[in-house]
Amino acid sequence: MTTTITPETLRNITLLQQLSEAELDVLAEKIQCISYKKNTEIYALGVEPQFVYIIEKGSVKLAISSTNGKALTKDIAYEQDIFSENVFTKNPLTQEFAETMSDTSLYAIPVDTFRQLAINNAAFANQIMTTILSKLQLIEDRLQNFVFCKAKERIVNYLYRAGIRRGIKIGQKECLISHGITHKEIAFLTDTSRQTVARILNELKRDNFIHYGSRKSSKILIRDLVLLQNFSE
Repeated sequence: MTTTITPETLRNITLLQQLSEAELDVLAEKIQCISYKKNTEIYALGVEPQFVYIIEKGSVKLAISSTNGKALTKDIAYEQDIFSENVFTKNPLTQEFAETMSDTSLYAIPVDTFRQLAINNAAFANQIMTTILSKLQLIEDRLQNFVFCKAKERIVNYLYRAGIRRGIKIGQKECLISHGITHKEIAFLTDTSRQTVARILNELKRDNFIHYGSRKSSKILIRDLVLLQNFSE
């Protein structure tokens, strides 16, 4: 299902707050809000992108496929995150495929419109470049973790980052992560195995660093975010 949106709605999107009123008016004429069911492919690997996306609600997996058909998850994008934004390189094709992890609504900005906004608005262009560089830094951090950190440290670091990025604070110390991803997805993001993730999460639960129900391991309660940070460091 596709719907149109208004400039008033666009003003509430953090990534678009550098745009002027006139630019928001123009964007409102071009942008679409598209709804997808869970486990729906948004675009494939190696195709020319048609849109840059901002998540209105839901979650999206960004991944690449190997020659043997296995998928490697690069990142998970959530509400107000942008993806497919790196449309300024010489290679015009997508570097990953995107698939919804839940029922999801996306703001879809045509690539030409997005490029024009970046060309005409230096503050907006700087914000987008900062976002791209932050993602590259996360990839570099992940590589360093793979080389220098043991599996348990990598998984704890993932939990801490998820708590900071998307956690819901409960009281002064506790933080709830409702990430909606499986042990297999965590394994891809931490360069470990599904069995290792399950074992280490059980250890962390036993030692009271975290808590989760047997049927809802996609929702993890971090007992003390500061203690978890110290563990990850």
